[in-house]
Amino acid sequence: MRPDYPLETARLSLRPYRLDDLDALHALQSQPEVTRYLLWDVRDRDGARRSLERKMDETALTKDGHAIVCAVECRETGLVVGEVNLILVSREHRTGEIGYVFNPKWGGRGYATEAAERMLRLGFETFGLRRMIGRLDGRNAASARLLERLGMRREAHFVENERVKGVWTDEVVYAMLAREWKERAAST
Repeated sequence: MRPDYPLETARLSLRPYRLDDLDALHALQSQPEVTRYLLWDVRDRDGARRSLERKMDETALTKDGHAIVCAVECRETGLVVGEVNLILVSREHRTGEIGYVFNPKWGGRGYATEAAERMLRLGFETFGLRRMIGRLDGRNAASARLLERLGMRREAHFVENERVKGVWTDEVVYAMLAREWKERAAST
């Protein structure tokens, strides 16, 4: 499962990462505000470079656990404002997971919602997935609001499920079924 790149929205191009994205990726990954609720901590330039090298290879879903990771580029400015991903959780059960990380500098413009919605469409309409989830640290209220704006429902709350940076944290799971996606699309 490999999409035809770039994936377009009204204002954004979602595309594979390139070597010249290092500055933008480092600007994203070096901010404590960005990594606060993620499993990894801030990265220096070398760490961002290693991350970029991995991301550049994540362009297709060939087996369970594989991911598509896209740089999110604002078409008006040509700047990378964040990233979105789609992970194939289970081919057998036709389940995927979306994720996103955006530079707060570009917050409040709806870019994350627009890009994440495009990934849902990719999963449901292009790849024929039956179920999509989004997982987050229970403290991340902004991420929960984003998933709710997408029409996903809160499905699970695991109390002190993971250790993140030395602290036991809750994990919250949102989900949407293909039929719910179709119903949502028909009502808009």
